[in-house]
Amino acid sequence: MPAYFIVSVDIPDPVNRIPYDNYIAKVRPIVERWSGEYLVRSENIHHIAGEWRPDRVIVIRFPDMRASQNCFASPEYKEIENLRICSVKASAVIVAD
Repeated sequence: MPAYFIVSVDIPDPVNRIPYDNYIAKVRPIVERWSGEYLVRSENIHHIAGEWRPDRVIVIRFPDMRASQNCFASPEYKEIENLRICSVKASAVIVAD
């Protein structure tokens, strides 16, 4: 059963986002290696209601929960994770039926 990785990203310094842009370039091949498929990867967001106002939203479909968890626990991902941690604030969940 598919699992969906959903992350909202707040970019505190949109002008100086080089580390985050480097992360974006490096994470995609890792996600795809674990059979992840990007469904949404956008900063084009229209706020409707509530307090949630992310600067960027990403939705990735994985074949199952295990693949998504293994992707983000992989040594390849751990190598680049700090690029994200040091440059943006992110909240993420993995959802499956």
